[in-house]
Formats: sequence, structure tokens, C-alpha cells
Amino acid sequence: MNITEKILSNAAKKEISPGEIIEVDVDLAMSHDGTSPPAIKTFEKIAKNVWDPDKIAIVFDHNIPANTIGSAEFQKVARNFAKKQGINKFYSHGEGICHQVLPEKGLVEPGKIIVGADSHTCTYGAFGAFSTGMGSTDIAMVYATGKTWFMVPESYNIDVNGKLGNNITAKDIILKIIGTIGADGATYKACEFTGEVIANMNISGRMTICNMAIEMGAKNGIMEPNSYTLDYLSGRTGKSKEQMNIISSDKDSTYEKEFSFDINDMEPQIACPSDVDNVKDISKVEGIAIDQGFIGSCTNGRLEDLQEAAKVIAGKKVHDDVRLIISPASSEIYEIAIEEGLIKTFIDSGAIVCNPGCGPCLGGHMGVLSEGEVSISTTNRNFKGRMGDPDSEVYLSNAGVVAASAIKGFIENPENIK
Repeated sequence: MNITEKILSNAAKKEISPGEIIEVDVDLAMSHDGTSPPAIKTFEKIAKNVWDPDKIAIVFDHNIPANTIGSAEFQKVARNFAKKQGINKFYSHGEGICHQVLPEKGLVEPGKIIVGADSHTCTYGAFGAFSTGMGSTDIAMVYATGKTWFMVPESYNIDVNGKLGNNITAKDIILKIIGTIGADGATYKACEFTGEVIANMNISGRMTICNMAIEMGAKNGIMEPNSYTLDYLSGRTGKSKEQMNIISSDKDSTYEKEFSFDINDMEPQIACPSDVDNVKDISKVEGIAIDQGFIGSCTNGRLEDLQEAAKVIAGKKVHDDVRLIISPASSEIYEIAIEEGLIKTFIDSGAIVCNPGCGPCLGGHMGVLSEGEVSISTTNRNFKGRMGDPDSEVYLSNAGVVAASAIKGFIENPENIK
């Protein structure tokens, strides 16, 4: 069996197979300021008390601080619910984006079943957990019962080998994969990422790749924990490797499809408007004028992304015609970025540094695009209207490319910045 099948078998307390409908106990359930109120509304129709307040996390990240009366009211509903239900894993003071905060707080572990009312909940597969997003109504049922059901997905094996070149990151790898498999090419599949590149990849890169599994329709993305992962988890959870439920795929496990990617000599990858799988080498899109650059989100707002951008932009100025917006993924990352001098580097360049949050990614709060404007962004989606006006355009890239483009005023390869 592969890693996903093993985790689901353990949760279902029986051996399972793809296509089977199973009911499982949930180890952790999450919702944020945008999805909590609809879940709460449904929950209150079916139950009075949550099944286990210690297994629920609520994070304010989509519109924090509240930017409209509506978002303020949503947050008030969630705040009152958390207090009434005794939910202590409640993060409402700008701690950061849910998918960064939960691992930082030691809430994610290998072998666990984690669900969240946000599609990018698949991020936690980077730690060897089965994690997936679901709607607010489904989360309401989990909050009430602690259980949910799945159809066991077929699995894809995605093997990545080679060596990361200069200015090539995990973001380029996952964009290349999505461009090959397609935006709906892995619908309801478990995408297991393997190979020497994945085995040697740090936490930041692994989270980026699993985060965007949903962009090809996957039910979940998952990786076997490596030494970086186990060291990180030990520091966050206080558990030793021996205390964790580390699960690996059998050597003879089977997959519906297998893909192999060689990243040697790969250029930085750009997802062009208005589909995530419309991926091109940067050499084919260099020179396209931009109005805005954004570095942040649950995909690429981590410390390594800020370091990458700062290396490119240090001592230079953002182009007069460009707004460069930077939002660290968490307050912890923000604090380290201040200590390392990264924030000063960004401010000196003319960039706008915002508090941790999701806002610009979904065109909901800060950095909204107007008609005809073009943005290059480290986020995960670029469909029409994603970051603002339906007639704006979004290109997706790694953080170094965004920084280089913000300096030049058009899409640019960081290798051309001297």
C-alpha cells in the first residue's frame, strides 16, 4: 500500500482500497475567519457542543485586521463561538496564515487525518499527514461529530530528480508539474511526491509543493517525512521521531499513474493568465509590463522566500510604475525577517510591507487590482478576477522572479539583475 492508503486504513481501522467509501475519526479540524461563520451557522442547527475543543483550530487570516463591516461581523461570530465552545487553538491576533500557523504551533503530525475549510489544507501533506480541504457544511459535521467520510482516492506517483539550478525553487517544480498534468489532470487523486529532489528538500519547499497539489485537482498531496521534516516537527511538537507515527509507502505499492520529472537545466516557470496550468519558461514571457508584484501567501510567504527576494532587491529600487507588496506568512516569520534585516531591505527599496495574512492573494484585502492591471505574484491561483478586477491579469512565479520584475517594471529573470 502507498502512504495515503496506509493512513486511511489506520483511520478506518481496516484495510481499504481505492474507490471504497470509508468513515474516519478526524485528528484536527480547522476553519478561518471566512469559513468559520457558515460552518458555525450549520453546526448550531445540529449540535450544541463541539466533539472535542482541543482538536479544533480557528485562524483569522483572510481579512485581518477586518477591512469591512462584513468581515468584522464574521470575526465577531467566530470569536464568540470559540469562547463559548472553549476552543483554545484560536489565533485571531495576526499570528499568520492558517497553513503556516498550524505547523508552527505543533498541531500537525505525520499519519494524522487533518481537514480544513480551505482548499489549501493539502499543505500539511508536506509533513506526512493526510490533509484535505472541504466545505463549511462538511466542517460543521466534523465539529459536531469528530468524523467524516472519504472515497479512498487512486494515487499518482510524481517522481522529481535532478539538481536545483540558480533561481530555481520548489515553486518552479510544482508549476512545471501542474503545467504537465493539467489543472484537472489529478482530480480526486492522492499525489505522492518522491525522488531525490523531494527527499533532500527543506520544509519550505515541501510545503509549497503540497500546497499546490489542489491546483491540479488533487484530493491531497503527500510526502514521506525526511530528516528536515522530523527535526522541524520535533522542535514544534516536543515529540521524538520514535513518538511520531511515520508512515512510508511499500516498495511494491501501486499507483494509477506515475510521472517522472528531471529538473536539470529548467528555467524559472511562469503560470500565465488565466489558468494555473498555462505554464511557460520565463524566456517566453520576459518583458511583459507589470503594475504590481506580490510576495506572500500560504504558498510562498516563508522566510526562504523573503530571503530569496531580498537577495535580488538589496540596494535597488522598485520601479516607479510598480507596487511591490510583501506579506510574511506568519508573525514568527515577520519577526525573524526583521532580525535579519530583510524588512529594512524591502522598505528601503520602496516596497510596501504588510502584516501576515491572505488578503492580496484572493483580492480581498490590500493589493486589489483594477481593470487592466497586471500582477506577478508568488500566490497559487491566477484565474480571472482572483486578485481583483475580472479584467486584470495575474502571472505566478517564485519570489526571486517577483523581486526582479518589480525592479525592472516587467517580467524579468533574476539572473539578469546585477
